[in-house]
Amino acid sequence: MSRSLKKGPNVDPRLLEKIKKSQDAGDKKPIKTWSRACTITPEMVGINFLVHNGKDFLEVFVDENKVGHKLGEFSPTRKFRGHGGKMAKEQSKPTTPVAPVTKK
Repeated sequence: MSRSLKKGPNVDPRLLEKIKKSQDAGDKKPIKTWSRACTITPEMVGINFLVHNGKDFLEVFVDENKVGHKLGEFSPTRKFRGHGGKMAKEQSKPTTPVAPVTKK
């Protein structure tokens, strides 16, 4: 469910302050944030963010296509290690190789 238009986008005010400071100073260093629910606005285009995923910070570069999305969408919290179990291990085992035929 999307947020009400009357309320506007959810943008962390502390993050906006950091963005303005970095733009005024001309810094190219990434901005570290824990605010995953913050909506990406047009002012954020061209800035690198370090978004916390619960364990470490993942780098997110904001371009025009990401405006309107949340910062947390681009910093996954789960690591996919593959489907598996006994059946997957059995299928991934190499079959016994056939000995090559030698000519005399």
